[in-house]
Amino acid sequence: MMNKFLRPAQLLPVILMLVLAAVPTVAAATNDNFLVAFVARVLIYAIAASALNIALGFGGLVSLGHALFIGIGMYSVSLPAYYGITSGWAQLGMCVVACVLVGGLTGQISLRTSGIAFIMITLAFAQMGYFVIVSLKQYGGDDGMSVPTPSEFFGWQLATPQDVFYAAWLLLALLVYWLTRLRNSPFGMTLRGGRQNDRRVASVGLPLQRYQLTAYVLSAVFCGIAGMLLANLNAYASPSSMSWMVSGELIVMVVLGGMGTVFGPVLGTLAFLGIEEVLKAYTEHWMAVFGLVILAVAMLGKTGIIGWFEKLGASLGGAKERSARSALAARGSAQ
Repeated sequence: MMNKFLRPAQLLPVILMLVLAAVPTVAAATNDNFLVAFVARVLIYAIAASALNIALGFGGLVSLGHALFIGIGMYSVSLPAYYGITSGWAQLGMCVVACVLVGGLTGQISLRTSGIAFIMITLAFAQMGYFVIVSLKQYGGDDGMSVPTPSEFFGWQLATPQDVFYAAWLLLALLVYWLTRLRNSPFGMTLRGGRQNDRRVASVGLPLQRYQLTAYVLSAVFCGIAGMLLANLNAYASPSSMSWMVSGELIVMVVLGGMGTVFGPVLGTLAFLGIEEVLKAYTEHWMAVFGLVILAVAMLGKTGIIGWFEKLGASLGGAKERSARSALAARGSAQ
């Protein structure tokens, strides 16, 4: 049987992360500055999609309001910078505290509902955050506000797209590794069990709602950190980052790549933003074509892109096993 480390679904994350790490080198050789900025954006949204996957993929919580936390992360950079606070650690502390408080409060209220009601109440909270920021005219209102000075960590500033790229790549690699451990931990197994049958999990005495709230807050914090990176990449914070459309795009990225898997959201983000960028270059009606592409992926496989690679690995493994059996049978008949 094919070694599990050689299966496409297992080997793909390692190969893809190594390829992504080489992007700045390739961009420097080809003098293509746009490539670094674009892939940095992909990495940042991959962090946000992976964060949403904790709540959506592991916990079954369909949140249409996680853009709220991206916005909190962006303004955790721009607001302190406006007052001269450029320490990335101070900004990170503000971001984490704000996301924990807002995520804990909104999650506690939202988890009193389920289904469509849960989706709508998370959307309502995100819209409330959007209108609060828009109403703050002294901080730019609906025009947003610039980030005059990039975040600084131990003397290292996120001043260029390349700096943000490396920070996002490292954070994504650590997040993927941590999610691999989390998914198979008792916490992750409880979440996944509750997604499939919440009554059965509750019947064994596990406080499922506490697990779900923890997952919701964790996803909020990582979305906030992604927002910090995005603010440094754009040197700008905008209320549009809290729009329901951003939340919807994150859900599409998770589902497209493979909901509930570890690396699926990363593949989904790369496919979503990559296809979008390619179609924009060829037609102004790219949204219509893009919708058909997403529909085709959704209809061809419920497990997303990562599921295709798992099926490929299974088919290759089965073919190798059948070949080995045939060889053994031929050797036995020869004897």
